[in-house]
Amino acid sequence: MQAKAVARTVRIAPRKARLVIDLIRGKQVGEAIAILRHTPKAASPIIEKVLKSAVANAEHNYDMDGNNLYIEKAYVDEGPTLKRFRPRAQGRASQINKRTSHITIIVSEKKEG
Repeated sequence: MQAKAVARTVRIAPRKARLVIDLIRGKQVGEAIAILRHTPKAASPIIEKVLKSAVANAEHNYDMDGNNLYIEKAYVDEGPTLKRFRPRAQGRASQINKRTSHITIIVSEKKEG
């Protein structure tokens, strides 16, 4: 049985969020939360919130034991890009891409035995 949580259109670049997601993939939930609390990246609190949501979904919707959960899959997809323009020298303008992410975390229960 799996439980999933998705945060869509989060205002952080996927490349930056993937650095943090890679740290917790495959870990036990308690260990992953400890890693996220001590990682000084902007994506850490956002990913922690999604992880807690996935755990809550597992406990509430599927009656799983929160102590036996581990992160089965965790990935970051690219969301829509906000395009902004910045004035440059000699009357020119250059484009600034403000990227967004879709963060997905799937938790599963450890098999006994």
